[in-house]
Amino acid sequence: MKRRDFMISAAAAAAGMTVLPKMAFAEANRIDWYTSSDQNVLDFWTNIVKPKFEAANPGVTLNLVDGGDNAGLQAIAERAVAAMASKADPQADFFEGFDARQPAGALDAGLWVDFSTAGLSNYSKINPLALDIPQNLPYRGSQVLLAYDTTKLAPADVPKTFADLIAWIKANPGQFIYNRPNKGGSGGNFVRRAIYEANGKDPAKFTVGNYTKEAGDAALNPAWDILKDLASSLMDQGAYTSGNTQSIQLLGQSAVTMIPAWSDQALSAIKSGVLPETTGLVQLQDLGFPGGFARDTIPVNGLNKDAALKLADFILSEEIQSAVLTELGGFPGVSWDYVSSELREKFKDVIPASIPVFPGGDWEKAINESWYRNVAPNVDPAS
Repeated sequence: MKRRDFMISAAAAAAGMTVLPKMAFAEANRIDWYTSSDQNVLDFWTNIVKPKFEAANPGVTLNLVDGGDNAGLQAIAERAVAAMASKADPQADFFEGFDARQPAGALDAGLWVDFSTAGLSNYSKINPLALDIPQNLPYRGSQVLLAYDTTKLAPADVPKTFADLIAWIKANPGQFIYNRPNKGGSGGNFVRRAIYEANGKDPAKFTVGNYTKEAGDAALNPAWDILKDLASSLMDQGAYTSGNTQSIQLLGQSAVTMIPAWSDQALSAIKSGVLPETTGLVQLQDLGFPGGFARDTIPVNGLNKDAALKLADFILSEEIQSAVLTELGGFPGVSWDYVSSELREKFKDVIPASIPVFPGGDWEKAINESWYRNVAPNVDPAS
């Protein structure tokens, strides 16, 4: 899924005209794989997964196709649904980063493999926090966490609860910043964590279908009080960055001591030198910041379904799940017990006890609009 939203883009889903990626005729033992994820994900599959999988499965090839955006993959999936009725070849075997709830009617039609009954040897290793419907196979995740400068703040003194984080920000004015909630998920999920805090730390209070104006005001206004009170303690007494990348740059330049950051983006920034190796990462332990998992789906009528299931099992192996951490900068889709003890120790401060997922739709719209009115009235939403 394209950075930086784990929710389905309604605009993409409603696109009227879609340019499909070039599709070749299906061939036996060639897995036709489609993604709409970012280039770093495609590179991971190209440079890590493909050569390792093909070496472990002689005679099977992995054909990686960039499907463009989510609308492009939806159109291919719609073609696969139509192929079920006509018993034709869907010319697609594997969808990376695609939700089996798409397209409308696909689940009811039985398009997608039920992984819980597919006989995968590694299925039982999946992190229970990542499990969704059984037609979705989670294999990599990302969650907002705190990135901080260990030369200024000792790991033992890093806040581990949201209340402690608010207290630290107030005690260290100018040393924290987050981006505007409509400009990137790191700041957006910091805001959502404040909403959880103001509502009993209960993510179950927020679902896709339960937004009303009255419920929104009741839930959001107490969070705005928290964030308004915090504003004067932020960098420049109330500055907000224009995106995830700018926040990371400010931390890398030592302009601030701590920021909320996406786990994969922060790990990649450390690996590439954008953030120094002295950067610490930690997750809140009372209730984590929101995040989510990328899911894979397999159509039941693909010519190479059996080979695709081998691929699904392969990406849950310790070798690939460890590479998700070390090469992609993501979270493993399996429980942390199934990555090496060395990696568990290295990333022990970011292993989440919870991964709340905040709904999009009307809630997202209300949060973005109301935050500007109530927390940052002097900031232009269009800037």
